[in-house]
Amino acid sequence: MMTNPTGRITQGQFSFLPDLTDAEITAQIQYGLDRGYAWSVEYTDDPHPRNTYWEMHGAPMFDLHDAAGVMMELTACRKAFPNHYIRMMAFDSTRNIETITMSFIVNRPADEPGFGLVRQESNGRTMRYTVHSYATDKPESKRYGA
Repeated sequence: MMTNPTGRITQGQFSFLPDLTDAEITAQIQYGLDRGYAWSVEYTDDPHPRNTYWEMHGAPMFDLHDAAGVMMELTACRKAFPNHYIRMMAFDSTRNIETITMSFIVNRPADEPGFGLVRQESNGRTMRYTVHSYATDKPESKRYGA
């Protein structure tokens, strides 16, 4: 049985580690740039596991070769959405397809309400389960504070 002792959203790489510092984020970005990956910054206030398409902040950065440029975009996103989840996504387009090779969360709201497992009885003895995000109990503009 797997457990999450932190009670935090665990998506992408580094999810069970303490939050990365900006220096550590910069190092990961540079690692990807050195391998030819293009970066994008995405944000959401609904990190449901099936919500794979977060909002993109700015355009994908296919032409950058220095982590400082990517960090500027991340800083702008943090300023615009301080109470949202923000993640970095690296794409490998070396085979003419955009394959996600790296993904990690770099910003979280102070309070992460989490998820609940909802059970529904169906025909006969059939049980169906779904995951409910507690964050969506509130309207979009009120999920994580001001």
